Amino acid sequence: MDTYLFRKQIHRLPGKVIHHVPMPEPQVIEGHGSRAQIGEICKQCGYKQVLLVTDQTLHQLGYEQKIVQSLEAAGVGCALFADINSEPTAALVTAGRKAARDCNAECVIALGGGSVMDTCKMIVAGVKLPHLRTRALLIKFLIVPGKTLPMISVPSTAGTGAEITVGAVVTRSRGVKGSTVLIGLNVTHVVLDSELTIHAPQMVTAACGMDALSHVVEGAVSDVDPDEENMRLSMEGTRLILQHLPVVMREPENIESRLAMCRAAMYGGNAINTQLAGYVHAFAHSIGAKYHIPHGQAITLMLMPVLEYQKEACLPKYAMLARYCHLAEDTADDRTAADSFLQAVHKLIAICGLDTLALPVHKEDYEELTRMIVKDSINYSAQMTFSEDDIRKVLEEVTEKTGK
Repeated sequence: MDTYLFRKQIHRLPGKVIHHVPMPEPQVIEGHGSRAQIGEICKQCGYKQVLLVTDQTLHQLGYEQKIVQSLEAAGVGCALFADINSEPTAALVTAGRKAARDCNAECVIALGGGSVMDTCKMIVAGVKLPHLRTRALLIKFLIVPGKTLPMISVPSTAGTGAEITVGAVVTRSRGVKGSTVLIGLNVTHVVLDSELTIHAPQMVTAACGMDALSHVVEGAVSDVDPDEENMRLSMEGTRLILQHLPVVMREPENIESRLAMCRAAMYGGNAINTQLAGYVHAFAHSIGAKYHIPHGQAITLMLMPVLEYQKEACLPKYAMLARYCHLAEDTADDRTAADSFLQAVHKLIAICGLDTLALPVHKEDYEELTRMIVKDSINYSAQMTFSEDDIRKVLEEVTEKTGK
């Protein structure tokens, strides 16, 4: 049974709820090699002992050493937790909580991508809720009285925006993923260090960039009432990505453009916090879960099909983005401007070499995927509500184009 009418009636509810969740307001430090400033940051905050969390790959590359050296120079004790080699799990969170307690950490430094960030969010929450077992933390809204342990985010990719988002996705003991919104997340600093992204494989850079683009665009066109500054950040993030992602694809060591992409990714995180996502994510989450496709690739596959399908509903906002990004004259009518914006996104996907990706969806899976997409979409306040027929039409169109 299609729940379209019910979903249409409540589609603005998630946006109203998220406005009541306190958001982190971190100090942002950026620059090439800027993670070397973390020791001084911790000293100024009065921390005597911190827990540095990273993943096994970054640890093997030695990317945490600049942070460790800066902490030693500042006289701040540091314990290292580098056991992360997968997406966040309850077991990792439990081990991380123990590591933080064992070293009496006054702050957690998160160095890595989305998996590290989400794990650390649950660690800093769990330390402040010692009476709760990890599985009890994995609820829809986790309230942490008096805020979590302080967290310093050092993202190693320019994509997820997880360095500031209040949400975390963790796999429970039975392999089922659950999302949690942390009320009281205390991210005090975000360190944007282009040196961490400069040697990323080209396809990783591209996929992360498209993920960031989806965040800022979906935020800008959502049916939420953001304040002027949050809307500006989403539009600015869009402009930065359209301008600088082609540069880093062409010139991987361009520090200015790498920093711009880090900034845009953070703006994408802000968009998730304040404006939520939309059907690009509903499709990508469902397809990624069903076929085990990396998130950035799933986003790229669904970005243009969804943006084009909802074009009429989003026409004024697409036009607004086009004008802000100087893709259309201020005097251009909305339809012309909107077309310019869609053409720019399509061109960017081609520049990134992602236009040849094939959607691995099988027709016999349409019904299951439709149910999954409907369920996921309830978390957002999209500009239009897709019916089950709308969802199937998008799946059919993409399947036909990719020859599946």
